[in-house]
Amino acid sequence: MTDPDWDVVVVGSGAGGSAATFGLCRRGLRVLLLEAGPRFEPAIDYPLDAGDWEARGLPAKPGSEGRYVYALDQPLVGEEPTLRSWTRVAGITNRQRTRQVIGYQHVRGVGGTTLHFTGESHRLHPEAFRMRSRFGVAADWPLSYAELEPWYCQAEELLGVAGPPDQGARWRSRPFPLPPHPLSWAAQTLGRGAAALGLSWQANSRAALSRPYHGRADCNYCGGCLRGCPRGDKGSADVTFLAAALATGRCELRPDSPVIRIEAGRDDRVAAVLVARPGGAVERIATPRLVLAAGAVETPRLLLACDNLANESGEVGRNFTETLMAFVGALHPEPQHGRRGLPDDAIAWDYNAPDAIPGVIGGCRFYNATGENAPAGLQGYALRAVPGWGHAHHRTMRDVFGRALMVGSIGESLANPGNRISLDPVERDAAGVPLARISAQLEEQDVARLRFMAKTATGIMVASGATDIFELYTSWDRFAVSHALGTCRMGDDPQSSVVDAWCRSHRWQNLFIADASVLPSSGGGEAPTLTIAALALRMTDRLA
Repeated sequence: MTDPDWDVVVVGSGAGGSAATFGLCRRGLRVLLLEAGPRFEPAIDYPLDAGDWEARGLPAKPGSEGRYVYALDQPLVGEEPTLRSWTRVAGITNRQRTRQVIGYQHVRGVGGTTLHFTGESHRLHPEAFRMRSRFGVAADWPLSYAELEPWYCQAEELLGVAGPPDQGARWRSRPFPLPPHPLSWAAQTLGRGAAALGLSWQANSRAALSRPYHGRADCNYCGGCLRGCPRGDKGSADVTFLAAALATGRCELRPDSPVIRIEAGRDDRVAAVLVARPGGAVERIATPRLVLAAGAVETPRLLLACDNLANESGEVGRNFTETLMAFVGALHPEPQHGRRGLPDDAIAWDYNAPDAIPGVIGGCRFYNATGENAPAGLQGYALRAVPGWGHAHHRTMRDVFGRALMVGSIGESLANPGNRISLDPVERDAAGVPLARISAQLEEQDVARLRFMAKTATGIMVASGATDIFELYTSWDRFAVSHALGTCRMGDDPQSSVVDAWCRSHRWQNLFIADASVLPSSGGGEAPTLTIAALALRMTDRLA
């Protein structure tokens, strides 16, 4: 084989892979970026102006959805009336004895799951970096907030993050690149409720442009972030990091190129990756340096399937953390114009610190989830908030349409022995690689945190004047994961971690990991995208 035309091979084009690709290209390295899924064309694939917009999520294209096996056999103990999910129309939504599988919300495609995210861009609380030494749970990070802070700034500049002047404990060395977005009608209503409870309420930090930036148009507040952004104002990886990398001329992007095996070489170096091609063919690609960025489920799956590669510590696949959440929906007496404004535009950080919730380790945050999860169109109201049929139903729909509000809460998820990614012994993909088996369970601290989250979210809703609650759903009886973390975590000790502080394998000298799997703790509900990108940018300094 002749010498390859690239210096680094990157697997996965989400926040970590695309940020790493850009960081390497700007330092003069040539990068081959392999993405398992297809490329999306925003102006074509995200038709938010179509008549059936409400029924559409992010479009599924061939190869854009992965397959997973779920092992959620922990019984639901007790009644937990404040945590059991229900809607006014459907009643109790999970009548099983175990949690209902909604699924791992992962996108295989150029841009990864950032194509689907709302654009929340959060820095971790500084105290979240010392969970083991301060609180006896999770693990300490091998770096501090101060060490990562310059890279947070770089990631925010590249994404075009809009945010407020101050976010409390999250100190900054420079302001956000863009001013905060104006609060929507719904956010202002909920803000009055939060204030009545003594909670702060401020503009959320969002990778959505509040004014034109670097050739991209500003947000038009259509509210369709989860369905894909046709204008390119949302800071998904494809229009930010990856576009900048391609502009250097040193990046070759290959979509529809799933890596099925990593080939180990001599002298503790990986030699090549094998890529599945249509018709059953397999291509061998040499890897002078390899960056894995396939996500906290697919990265450990690939390593485990390659004869436990980089698993000298036995920690690959362990320490999985999920998305712990509680959402409360209600109808307000006055119109709230829920389809207008930016989703997730306002947030309360009061309980975000690891010791902020009385009697519980691990924090949470509360936010305006109206544009993200509340019914937006007539279909949503009919299926979730307004039961019935006929003329009476029509009259009620006319009366309440546009009055829905949603308070969301996301909290700390602590790793436990029952949370892990392993290989399923039976199910395999088209290339014969075992599927990832996702095991998850909740411990009492998680349930206690959920109780606090649901109670406080309900309190904000009621204090805002929306007493007509029509919906509640929580992680107690539903497994829906958008923030999957921790399965190849970083650390100084090779016996208890997979990669070092620079995201390099403790053993394999040319193997790096740049995705959510390296995070040692989840934080108190922060969206992880910005942290993933900041770590990837920092990693490229050492790799280059």
